[in-house]
Amino acid sequence: MDLQFTAEEDAFRYELRAWLGTAIASMPVQPQRDDWTARRRYDAAWQRMLFDAGYAGINWPREFGGRGATPTEHLIFLEETERARAPYVGQNFVGLLHAGPTLIAEATPDQKAFHLPGILTGEHIWCQGFSEPSAGSDLASLSCRAMRDGDDYVINGQKIWTSFGHTADYCEMLVRTDSDVPKHRGISWLIVPMGLPGMDVRPLRTMEGSTEFCEVFFDEVRVPVANRVGAENDGWRVTMVTLSFERGTAFISEMLQSMELARDLAELAKRITRNGATAWDDAGLRRDIGRICAELDALWALTKRNVSQAQRTGVVGPGGNVFKLAYAELRQRLGDLAMHLLDRASLSVDDIGDLPSGEHVHGRIHALSLGIAAGTSQVQRNIIAERILGLPKDR
Repeated sequence: MDLQFTAEEDAFRYELRAWLGTAIASMPVQPQRDDWTARRRYDAAWQRMLFDAGYAGINWPREFGGRGATPTEHLIFLEETERARAPYVGQNFVGLLHAGPTLIAEATPDQKAFHLPGILTGEHIWCQGFSEPSAGSDLASLSCRAMRDGDDYVINGQKIWTSFGHTADYCEMLVRTDSDVPKHRGISWLIVPMGLPGMDVRPLRTMEGSTEFCEVFFDEVRVPVANRVGAENDGWRVTMVTLSFERGTAFISEMLQSMELARDLAELAKRITRNGATAWDDAGLRRDIGRICAELDALWALTKRNVSQAQRTGVVGPGGNVFKLAYAELRQRLGDLAMHLLDRASLSVDDIGDLPSGEHVHGRIHALSLGIAAGTSQVQRNIIAERILGLPKDR
């Protein structure tokens, strides 16, 4: 798919490009990885700048505070922010990319009026309470319970892999509200304020040394019934709306980063020398990089299709699952190729000499998570086989 831009769209691009040049130059140096207080302040400052300039929630409807941008304008925005190496959405990614769109599609007017402005301005950070120690790939097997007690739900159980749970203000959370029905039919979707009595948030350290993930324990935590999104026990349907955004449009910025990473890898190959020649002189390496770049271009075309469908219908649809599966595997192949090129330099997460090797090593480690996050590759294959191709379920 090759979009033809109108004069108005070109004007939007140039306006955005000019604003980014000024705005990025005014931002402070990015904080250290685990300085969560400083990182939240940094992310919130960038989000507020986007909001004040009219670029926050660019593809959200105008009635909910967004710009109401067309799919083409949305893609231009993403292309230009990545080209300018603008700050990523950061700790606000669950709110902006998952919870916010779900609230627009499913929440009550009061819920939208309170929560959407806080997400757009960066004032409120959200996390996701879906996975549990025994309910990851089989999410519907979750056991964290919410028992109705008058106007409250009383929550007991545990969640895990809760990104930025230690800095978030709210959690989009799945709870079991009925254990006497098939597992998919007894789940509800709640807005849970963080820091409530009975809640214990414990950061987890990753193989990179980061602590962005948390495990969260709930002991008689009371949440108002008014915080439920959708009907009681209809949470699985609402969850499919959330996951369609997570699997389809939430990876766009990362997709563009991967395209930049592939181009950077080609430049790096021209600088690395072996046996009197550059790595770029190896025809096999050039072929491998070219093939990855071609596949990234193909996925970018699929991304454009997914974004267009999401704008038209409100959900991404099956294209999100296809993209998620293909992108996770391609991203790992890109990382493997980078490690092959870097050779011994791939053993360090820091730059070696004057080579920008660290970002490629971090990228390879991060790629390991892509086959798990937002639904494992095995789950994506099952969804594609059963719901898109109509194949029979595995007995």
